[in-house]
Amino acid sequence: MKAFIPSAISRSMYAIMLGLFGVFHLTGAKDMEGMVPSFIPGGIFWVYLVGVALILACISIIWGKKARLASYLTGIMLVIFTLTIYLPQVMDGDQMAMPLLLKEIALAGAAFFIGNHMED
Repeated sequence: MKAFIPSAISRSMYAIMLGLFGVFHLTGAKDMEGMVPSFIPGGIFWVYLVGVALILACISIIWGKKARLASYLTGIMLVIFTLTIYLPQVMDGDQMAMPLLLKEIALAGAAFFIGNHMED
């Protein structure tokens, strides 16, 4: 019982952050469209899809229904973002992309950690 409260608060904080990022994707899709790599067709569709996925992950983690799966899928999605969006930018010399790359890695690690500690 002692570890439950901090754990529930931590999961909720992470989930709320995912939900807010999801809302930002839906409300600012036009501004984010340029972040979709040019070799991936669909552009803005992917921004909306990611927004919906983040909101659904938020709901799943907070309610504890399929939270392990949602956490793992979120982590995988964030690793894909790291490899396809931010790593190429950093390798091209864009130092402004480095904090975003590190943020994505940290968020992916947190998603995997939460997934490992959820009881579905």
